[in-house]
Amino acid sequence: MSYVDRKYRRSPKSTPLLPSKRVADADGEFHEVASFDVDGASFSGAVFNLSTTIVGAGIMALPETLKQLGMFPGLIFIVLAAMLTEKSIEIILRFSKASKATSYSGLACDAFGSAGRTLLQFCIVVNNVGTLVVYMIIIGDVLSGSTSDGVHHSGVMEEWFGQYWWTRRSFVLLLTTLFVFAPLISFKRVDSLRYTSALSVALAVVFVVITAGIAIIKLINGSIGIPRLMPKLVDQASFWRLFTVVPVLVTAYICHHNVHPIENELKDSAQMKSIVRTSITLCTSVYLATSLFGFLLFGDQTMDDILSNFDGSLGIPYGLLLNDVVRVSYVVHLMLVFPIVFFSLRLNVDGLVFHHAIPIVYDNRRFFSVTATLISFIFVGANCVPSIWDAFQFTGATATVSVGYIFPAAIALRDTHGIATKNDRLVSWVMILLAVSSSSVAICSDIYSSFISSRGVDT
Repeated sequence: MSYVDRKYRRSPKSTPLLPSKRVADADGEFHEVASFDVDGASFSGAVFNLSTTIVGAGIMALPETLKQLGMFPGLIFIVLAAMLTEKSIEIILRFSKASKATSYSGLACDAFGSAGRTLLQFCIVVNNVGTLVVYMIIIGDVLSGSTSDGVHHSGVMEEWFGQYWWTRRSFVLLLTTLFVFAPLISFKRVDSLRYTSALSVALAVVFVVITAGIAIIKLINGSIGIPRLMPKLVDQASFWRLFTVVPVLVTAYICHHNVHPIENELKDSAQMKSIVRTSITLCTSVYLATSLFGFLLFGDQTMDDILSNFDGSLGIPYGLLLNDVVRVSYVVHLMLVFPIVFFSLRLNVDGLVFHHAIPIVYDNRRFFSVTATLISFIFVGANCVPSIWDAFQFTGATATVSVGYIFPAAIALRDTHGIATKNDRLVSWVMILLAVSSSSVAICSDIYSSFISSRGVDT
């Protein structure tokens, strides 16, 4: 462990005399802890955990990118985003090795000092809290329904059982928190989530298979045609709308905050580069299939969140049943993604608040206190402040791109160990340009939407 990683941590008072395993502390560092289980994480488990980190709620917004860009440009840009993400993670891994840092925040500290470490951890916290609040909001909307502009959209449980106190949003989310989230976020090793991550990836594949099957059936019977291959530009507004897909593409592959925790639990850390490539290839395949068949199925009626397209009739036998299968499988998918994102959130919150304390895994009281506080905050946010979604579209756009692109690029340009290549510098400037442009688009879009909404209210 490098000096920058050691300087913020005190060693535990004694060394366990039992077999040990590696577990994470508040800054994402790993230490030997007494245990009779010394097995490291497997290749497949690491692939599933990293893939689950990548494939979250963003998958449902990708068909909209094809609607805006056209089929060919949209698919090409999804692949380019994957390549850029793989390069940014490769930079993180290579520079971490040079600096002997075993966490993302440790690498930021090596390049920019304690201020860099704190800023990165803050960005991860903002990104992950916003992501988890949105996940819980989506789960509540799908299961218990939502009301928008005075119109109520029924949830799955309302459709099945009717409107009762036990199908209300707050009660459903309370049960989900107590009986699904609480057990899963109590694990101290990310590898413990490998089976739920595998199921989460499988559910994403189920969505792709169902969407592809429906699209192919409707294509064969002639009820849908070939979608637009290129963007539709009719005026200046349609041109500027093309840029609204940039934030979606830039943030679709964000998983950087979980790279080091997954790597540090591996039996062989040299496998991490192959794990990253395999995970990104798997997720890109899911993204391409979802975008292609989703846009093929709904065409120009594709909504910002394609899940909304599954509220109505699909025009095929058993369409309502397939609607429910898609929505329920997606909700379960989000429930299983939740603990993976929460894992790095807890580490970075503890690193910000207790950065001079012993590792959190040595202190059960602190571990469960931090866990309970965070899950309570997320629960209250999702139940009492649904408009928080808009707030986190603003903060999440800036924090997310900072974690995924700005920090890796800045670390390569800083090049404290003199290992950056000319290609590293070129790619780093491209990442910074994309990050700044996507943040600007997201911020301007939010401001413009708020302005239009306020004018609508005034009139």
